[in-house]
Amino acid sequence: MQKTFFYSLLFIFFAATQTNAQTVHKVSSKYDADIKVYVASSKYDADLIVFEVRSKYDANKDGLWFFTSSKYDAKKKIYFVQSKYDADLIIYFANSKYDAGWREQSKKHLLK
Repeated sequence: MQKTFFYSLLFIFFAATQTNAQTVHKVSSKYDADIKVYVASSKYDADLIVFEVRSKYDANKDGLWFFTSSKYDAKKKIYFVQSKYDADLIIYFANSKYDAGWREQSKKHLLK
């Protein structure tokens, strides 16, 4: 009985601490997009530092993005814009997954 209770609590804890997987799909039209994204040349100009992962199961933390081949498998459809003034979200692609994460907390709602 105690083991069952312990495992139930453990499951609830891990379920509550998991972030939404950030699976995205790049679309070719801004009208099809949920979010318009600009890629900054410096991480200091970004709202979110992104690292592209190879599996959707690795997209388990904010900023770890998995690009899907189908828009139906994605949580968000994104369109890359040429100007930061046209963007909803400014990102920077990092070389390490440990750098991934939010720099501007007020933009988190865009990926919920």
